[in-house]
Amino acid sequence: MVTKGQKINDRYEIIKSIGEGGMANVYLAYDTILDRNVAIKVLRGDLANDEKFVRRFQREALSASSLSHPNIVAMYDVGEDDGLYYIVMEYVEGKTLKQLLKKRGSLTLSEAIDIMLQLTDGMAHAHDSYIVHRDLKPQNIMIQDDGQIKITDFGIAMALNSTQLTQTNSVMGSVHYLPPEQAAGKGTTIKSDIYSMGIIFYELLTGELPFKGDSAVEIALKQMKEPLPDVHKLNNDIPQSIENIILKSTAKNPKNRYDDAKSMHNDLLTALNDDRINEEPYVYPYPENEVDDTTKIMKPISDDEGIAIPITDEKVKKSNKLIIALSIIAGVIVISLISVFFIIPVVTAEKDVKVPDVSGMTVSKAEDMLEDAGLTVNSKIKEVSSEDVKKNRIIRTDPRSGSTVKEGTRVTLYKSTGVKTYELENYVNMDVDEVKETLEDMGLVVKIQEIEPDSTTCGVIGQNLVISQSLDEGSEVKSGDNITLTVLQDITFPDWYLQDESVVTTWANNACVTVTTEYQDTTDKTKDGKILSQSRPNGSTVKNNDSVTITIGRLVESNTEDTTTEQEGNNNNNNNNNDNNNNSSNSSSQSDD
Repeated sequence: MVTKGQKINDRYEIIKSIGEGGMANVYLAYDTILDRNVAIKVLRGDLANDEKFVRRFQREALSASSLSHPNIVAMYDVGEDDGLYYIVMEYVEGKTLKQLLKKRGSLTLSEAIDIMLQLTDGMAHAHDSYIVHRDLKPQNIMIQDDGQIKITDFGIAMALNSTQLTQTNSVMGSVHYLPPEQAAGKGTTIKSDIYSMGIIFYELLTGELPFKGDSAVEIALKQMKEPLPDVHKLNNDIPQSIENIILKSTAKNPKNRYDDAKSMHNDLLTALNDDRINEEPYVYPYPENEVDDTTKIMKPISDDEGIAIPITDEKVKKSNKLIIALSIIAGVIVISLISVFFIIPVVTAEKDVKVPDVSGMTVSKAEDMLEDAGLTVNSKIKEVSSEDVKKNRIIRTDPRSGSTVKEGTRVTLYKSTGVKTYELENYVNMDVDEVKETLEDMGLVVKIQEIEPDSTTCGVIGQNLVISQSLDEGSEVKSGDNITLTVLQDITFPDWYLQDESVVTTWANNACVTVTTEYQDTTDKTKDGKILSQSRPNGSTVKNNDSVTITIGRLVESNTEDTTTEQEGNNNNNNNNNDNNNNSSNSSSQSDD
């Protein structure tokens, strides 16, 4: 059992388990020699105990390691360590296409076509190298966050073709995509991979598998006998041109399929052209139930099998001629074998080529340089924003410049779309903290400017709202640009004690503060019309459109003054009365006289 921290072959340190399957367990590991993370698959179960399978697996894995393509997981190493048979490959961060389908159901038409273009491009490269996958399915296709796919498990799939599949889960997972000729035991060709890709395309667009059953045998029989269900019943928006690609790739008779993955790829490139969307349904040129003798494979005779040939006199007489003829044939076979295994590989061996650095070049110049170096340029160019590389110039390649690959390797170009720009909105009256966060996510440098409130800002409620921005709505900006957002300052409330009411009113109008006035009687003339108290203490903070209350003194006469005045009035009345009495006495005396 493989555990965290264990070193395989004293080189690959296990970090964690990232997947389990019927054929192998997959681990994230660290390559201590090349200082990089890798994925390492360790064979499990009966496969690791089957010597014939292990030998074939190692041979096929090494063969697949020669593939170098952006859509094929690179295979780095294959070996055995203390009974553990493993392959080391490129670590791909992402999920399998099957996991994506379980999460999303079906994909959009553009998404499905993009995935199929990458899949057919990768398989065309494999087929050009005479390598057939034989087990294409969504479980063996990784998809990264940027949408790039990677085909996995070439070595295991090719090795499994010659051994009996005893892992039930693996059979059930593969049989849904199994071509009829493979299900019938007639062997596989590049057209077998095309059938599997057609079933994958069907599933991407509909979210369903075309053939289902309770057992692998039942599903395999349906693959051989039943026609493909109508794709329009599950997705009526699929154009006829797309359905034709599915029909052609999933034909029962290999003669009715595409000749190779490149042809299927080219068909996908033009499928949505206006002149093709409503094309006539594809009609098979050959009968679907026709027996294709070219795909039959005779069972090889094992080394320990004996052949009994009865000997007669006639045969003895012919033996000398037969021996001579057989000798000639044997000689021709030996010469042919020597040519196949020794001479032809040397003559036709692909040369190693170093990928030239084409960064900063135009697309056409980069294509010319790569082709002059003996490499093939992927027709699909990927676009990436860049602050350093001009628009429509090459940023990088995959495989990267300086890496050594086989002559003819397909190279993908990454073209700059220039600096990524954003269009500004109108942020006035929006929360300044939220606006600042949004703008900083765009990469902008945000400055907050505070101004004092005045009579022109009374419509703004509170100090946390944007009242103006230095760049207008609709302006195009890029990462690193500056923008200033203007907000209102908080207001410090002054000490208005014994100030005139008019002073407070003038200040409040300018500061957009609402003032409520109350009055308090006072006998102190110095406090008449002056502010005696305020609802907010000196130095406290108020905001735009806040309310405050002030109390103003109002002079009244004191009680002592009222009493004195009243007493003086009484005395005057008494004096008047006395005067009147005296006058009356005098008048009386005069009368008596």
